[in-house]
Amino acid sequence: MTAGNDFDAQPELFSALLTPHRSLSRTGFLVLMIFLSVVSFATGLAFLLMGAWPVFGFFGLDVLVIWWAFRINFRHAQASEEIRITPSELRVRRVSHRGHVVEWVLNPLWVQLDQEIDAEFGIERLYLVSRGRRVSIASFLGPDEKASFAKALLAALQAARRGPTYNPL
Repeated sequence: MTAGNDFDAQPELFSALLTPHRSLSRTGFLVLMIFLSVVSFATGLAFLLMGAWPVFGFFGLDVLVIWWAFRINFRHAQASEEIRITPSELRVRRVSHRGHVVEWVLNPLWVQLDQEIDAEFGIERLYLVSRGRRVSIASFLGPDEKASFAKALLAALQAARRGPTYNPL
């Protein structure tokens, strides 16, 4: 059988790649660090000229700690979660910020979407539940984004339950 005659290939009903939101880009980070370095150096130099030389070192230490905190923040932004639905399987693939991959494969006919809803904040958590297994999904998203995501995911699960449609044209 050739690749063009692959009868086992199923249409993808839903596909989502979720990543943590970061409001500061790499360019913004560079601009911020340059600004902080210049301000810290100028202020430290003023204290150095007044005779308070240890303060100069603490200003440099502050810039170093801020750089380190942003470095950790950018590393955590490398995490992702991919959710794909075909008529025969629901696949959740989670990659941690360290590169560890965990994957769950569920039958979309048996999967239910469970939601933890807070009256004040909206949807707090989303879970895929199937045969006693409960997988947390979309933890990166805010309450409004989770509601929109849940609606799209439910529509895809319903399409998977209807099964593939045959269109000879």
